[in-house]
Amino acid sequence: MLFREKEMAALEALLFVAKDPLTIETLAELVDLAPHEAAELVQELEQKYKASEHGLALIRINDGFKLGTKPELAPYIEALYKQPAQGLSAAALEVLSIIAYKQPTTRGEIDFLRGVQSDRAVATLVEKGLVKEVGRKDGPGRPVLFGTTEQFLVHFGLSSLSELPSLDTEAFAESAGTAEEEE
Repeated sequence: MLFREKEMAALEALLFVAKDPLTIETLAELVDLAPHEAAELVQELEQKYKASEHGLALIRINDGFKLGTKPELAPYIEALYKQPAQGLSAAALEVLSIIAYKQPTTRGEIDFLRGVQSDRAVATLVEKGLVKEVGRKDGPGRPVLFGTTEQFLVHFGLSSLSELPSLDTEAFAESAGTAEEEE
């Protein structure tokens, strides 16, 4: 697309400052382009940032896009902020994986799978913006349903939930059976 430097610059600026990923439709509307034109420009930006000399990358999240830093440059950014990354506890990671694979799910279902209460872990994940309330389940007490957020995708470098590794339940059942036989 020739002679679209102004529109390209506008898209780049929007993708840089946006807190949340922007869809092609939103970008087209903001820059006053047809959606197919915005898609072409986004594709050009994507190619531009794939070049190794750039520190930024165009990140695709669900149906949207945003600019971010390339993962391999994380040590430089961490050095700038000199803040140790606050990881998640084992309990929080366990709860997060249950929610990611079983969503939408209730706190009671999580507790049942884990065998312990998960209130604190769920609260931590909500506070960090990795999970959110996505509705209420029909039934007694109408418990809250939880699901992952776009921040979850960003945090783990995923474009969509379909990129989650598949669960090998057969291998898990086999290893559990082997452990029982050894006891």
